[in-house]
Amino acid sequence: MKGFLPLLVIISSLIVTGCAKNTQKATDYSAFRESNPRSILVLPPVNKSPDVNASQSLLSGVTLPLAESGYYVFPVAVVDETFRQNGVTAPEDISAIPLKKLQEIFGADSIMYITVTDYGTSYQVVNSDTRVTATARLVDARSGKELWKGGATASTNEGQSNNNGGLLGILITAAVAQISNTATDKAHDIAEVTSIRLFSAGKNGGLLYGPRSPKYGQTAQ
Repeated sequence: MKGFLPLLVIISSLIVTGCAKNTQKATDYSAFRESNPRSILVLPPVNKSPDVNASQSLLSGVTLPLAESGYYVFPVAVVDETFRQNGVTAPEDISAIPLKKLQEIFGADSIMYITVTDYGTSYQVVNSDTRVTATARLVDARSGKELWKGGATASTNEGQSNNNGGLLGILITAAVAQISNTATDKAHDIAEVTSIRLFSAGKNGGLLYGPRSPKYGQTAQ
């Protein structure tokens, strides 16, 4: 009996520790709910990666997940042309435009700022990885208050195993993948996955469902 009690204490401690590790801090959506945006103006992503195609590639995939999440998204082609007609083309310059001016021109409830940090295929001797990483923040177009921020990554190496074929097989596979992924712009496909992960509503830390969604008002899981 004397040995049994300490064992119970140890088991209880492990259970408590495990529960603590699995507890994810809930996201504060109070500002989001107070603003209750119906429309989102997505600005061209600022590109921090070496690939010049990163901004436009990611931008082309943001409308679908945002629309499916329940928001009206200003057509990216129309927005791009509006900026061009006003002599502004660089994403950095567009992101620096005052909120008041953006709201006057487009009448949006909120503005989505995006930054691409990784885009493209890298060759790592025994591995070839096509990866796209992006972060985003949503702000109220009138007050400038931050409503939400998040980040997402997608990679061709997810779920893959390099244990077959030995070292030579690994090297050949990586080299072929590097050539194939670069030639076919695999990063563009991966960018779409990143966009879906970043802008799909319904998970804790993600966007709330917008007014156009049948799930509007539901709490993120």
